[in-house]
Amino acid sequence: MRTDQFDFALPEHLIAQHPPAQRGASRLLHVGTTGTQDRLFADLPELLRPHDVLVLNDTRVLKARLFGQKETGGQVEVMVERVLDGHEVLAQVRASKTPRTGSRLLLADTIPVSVLGREGEFFRLRFDASDSVEALLERHGKLPLPPYITHAAGDEDEERYQTVFAREQGAVAAPTAGLHFDQAMLDGLRARQIAIAYVTLHVGAGTFQPVRAENIRDHAMHRERYRVPQATLDAIQQARANGGRVVCVGTTSLRALESAAAGGELRAEAGETGIFITPGYRFRVVDVLLTNFHLPRSTLLMLVCAFGGMERMFAAYGHAIAQEYRFFSYGDAMLIEKKQ
Repeated sequence: MRTDQFDFALPEHLIAQHPPAQRGASRLLHVGTTGTQDRLFADLPELLRPHDVLVLNDTRVLKARLFGQKETGGQVEVMVERVLDGHEVLAQVRASKTPRTGSRLLLADTIPVSVLGREGEFFRLRFDASDSVEALLERHGKLPLPPYITHAAGDEDEERYQTVFAREQGAVAAPTAGLHFDQAMLDGLRARQIAIAYVTLHVGAGTFQPVRAENIRDHAMHRERYRVPQATLDAIQQARANGGRVVCVGTTSLRALESAAAGGELRAEAGETGIFITPGYRFRVVDVLLTNFHLPRSTLLMLVCAFGGMERMFAAYGHAIAQEYRFFSYGDAMLIEKKQ
């Protein structure tokens, strides 16, 4: 398929720059098998069924952006993509001139950093400090907001660009469908006999990259770390036994589950995934997807088209634009039932 088949025009004013005043105070477009309805996110419990299992991504966003200087005095911006161990990372580095292997940086006026080399599009960096990388990022780093949000991260973002269930450090972007949930919603779902289960997929910066290849099959998918625990596998098997559905919150949760089922049967496992889901993919695990609205020409838009069907999803996006839904990370949500 051609990448331009996944393009659409989005008015700029529909890109949400801030979250709603309260978690969950968003609209919800329900894309069912028999039609599309304008709902509120607060209606979600009515749209789920007893014995369904809701699968959430519990990754936590690192304060992954740091600013500093090169040895020559030039300004540099570092965006940590992945923490490799207590002192080494893979990172994007922005500077007027590319830093050389063996050179040194000084980040946040206090953190000496050695440039160890290149690994593809990333730099391998060593933080030459006694504290761990994660401790240094928490103390000195800035939250990395998506490129389409135009303001610098502030106090509001520190709270609202994390899910209330975030616990596993490692992402550089939030699993944004989960941002709608507050604890009261989770408690209410449990009270309706809807199970809650967790996976971890550490979202990488590649999630924001448009597909530049003319043919989608020529796109090189970024890789992300994931884990599906045994407790989640058990919850899914119990839901199936009781006639319930697997409802994924976000494309990241879906990618984790489908990656763990790549061998034909869902397994509890941890590893890396570069799964690229496009129309024609046969879903093995997931029945319903709760997600936000995605960027044109993105791998995530291709995924939802695979899940809901090209014609149905583009009709839903057209409806959302006409009704002025809010788009992307801080925007509204859609609940999609899998194409039959």
